[in-house]
Amino acid sequence: MLWKTLPLRLQRPGRLRALVGRSALASLFSLAILLAPSQASAQGAVNEKTQTLTLALTSEPPSASTLLGTDQVSFWLIDHITEGLMGYDKNNALTGAIAKRWELRDDGATFWLRKDAKWSDGSPVTAHDFVFAWREVLKPATASEYAFILYPIKNAEAVNKGELSSDQLGVRAVGDYRLEVTFTQPCAYFLDLTAFISYRPVKEEFFKQYGRAYASDPDKMLYNGPFVLTKWVHGASLNMKKNEHYWNKEVVKLQEIDVPYITSDTSALYNLFKDGEIAMKVVPGIGPDTIKKALADHLPMRKFNDGSNFYMEFNHRPDRLTSNRNLRKAIQLVFDQQLFTNKVVASPGNKPSYSLFPDWVRGAEQPLYKEYPPKFPANDEKLAREYLEKAKQELGLEQIPPLILLSTDSPGANKQSEYVQSLLKRTLGLDIKIDKQIFKQRLAKMGTGEFDLVGSGWGPDFNDAMTFAELFASWNKNNRGRYSNPEYDRLVRLAQSTTDPKTRAHAFGELQQLLIDDAAIINQYQRGYVYLQNTHLRGVVRRIFGGDPVFKYAYIEEEQEK
Repeated sequence: MLWKTLPLRLQRPGRLRALVGRSALASLFSLAILLAPSQASAQGAVNEKTQTLTLALTSEPPSASTLLGTDQVSFWLIDHITEGLMGYDKNNALTGAIAKRWELRDDGATFWLRKDAKWSDGSPVTAHDFVFAWREVLKPATASEYAFILYPIKNAEAVNKGELSSDQLGVRAVGDYRLEVTFTQPCAYFLDLTAFISYRPVKEEFFKQYGRAYASDPDKMLYNGPFVLTKWVHGASLNMKKNEHYWNKEVVKLQEIDVPYITSDTSALYNLFKDGEIAMKVVPGIGPDTIKKALADHLPMRKFNDGSNFYMEFNHRPDRLTSNRNLRKAIQLVFDQQLFTNKVVASPGNKPSYSLFPDWVRGAEQPLYKEYPPKFPANDEKLAREYLEKAKQELGLEQIPPLILLSTDSPGANKQSEYVQSLLKRTLGLDIKIDKQIFKQRLAKMGTGEFDLVGSGWGPDFNDAMTFAELFASWNKNNRGRYSNPEYDRLVRLAQSTTDPKTRAHAFGELQQLLIDDAAIINQYQRGYVYLQNTHLRGVVRRIFGGDPVFKYAYIEEEQEK
């Protein structure tokens, strides 16, 4: 799942952060949790009688289509309006959703669908809807950046490359309520994959009415999740209401989720929360300056580690200077992860990152980083300048021309980009031009390779190390810098082809080190953040897989006067 920093703009219908000491701020935050008073019943944020919740988004969802979504904001929306074979319960345990029962084998899987699952038009969700959707994701014309996530299915990769027709995909409907899946090779984590959005069903007859316009507006989509999208003013607002056809509607207490604000303006968001206009903002958290304001105003704050890893990605395309390993190694050797995390990002909960894999990722018997500690080179400006001179010689240049650093136009991204710009000028004499873009434009430029460096991040899509490992495989369209290494690809294939935990962990350890030795990316930090949530809003589930936060189980409850 692609993470981003977001554009500065307040939008509504009709009407980095200062440097702080993290330890001191964290201590104050902990005290604030204990002492924060209950909020008064807010004007527009929550309504217990109607169970209406008002939120703000920090970005327009780029897509509501399960076939095309790639980012966290889109995932948040999609996870509230659709549902797959498997899902996660309120305790974040994997559980059946549309699948009532299942059987996982080395050569495939069988899913028996519940007969009470309905689309929002009242028609049944059938096995045929899954077959159609999976074929559609893999069609080359769809250009789904997540097509690779279906590759465990027999012939999926060949279908995606246009070598086989989609009807050769190893999935078939046996009647309306049984789905048979054949694997290319054993896939220990396939059940987790089926909870992901690219595995969600799509009703063929409805889809073909709209073609490319499918899911572009509320009336151009069918819903089988806990909510339906009733209004979407692009760039301004959206609204969801409880889906009365949802098979598990008894667990859904909220009747309406209203999002009348879309902005990344931190001051505006803070004031909206403080003034009781919103109960919460949907990702990310708040920065040090806002935390200090919240402490002074005695507002309720919480912490969450979202499992994401952030890094700076190089462009490895042959026509780019950053395809030169010695240039990348020079930059790697002057970047200090601890300083960047503590002084530039400067928010409680973040940790320096020295690997592709965050600390929570499991190895064979314990966290992967304990079984295979990453061997990351120490900062060394002298050695970095030696690498830079080698790069100049190989490139036939007396001076490296300015490099383009692609960035989202937001306060946090601007601060981080300006730090990198200053660092590389001071230590290596490199000129960096910052290309600030709104999020959608940044995605487009990443896809077409219009950058030398780009600040990026990745959140886990499922509970397995493969959710990070496959990101830099040569066939993965989310590999925006087009890093390509046959040995890396071999290690990914090895980890995909076996269910043996030790073999897989060893492969992950090897490819982790390969990225470091190649300076394929510059690791930065693992994200944890502080956020604000109205005290009357209960049952919100925070989740590192898929859309977060989750309001399926949420409800509004006013506290009784004492």
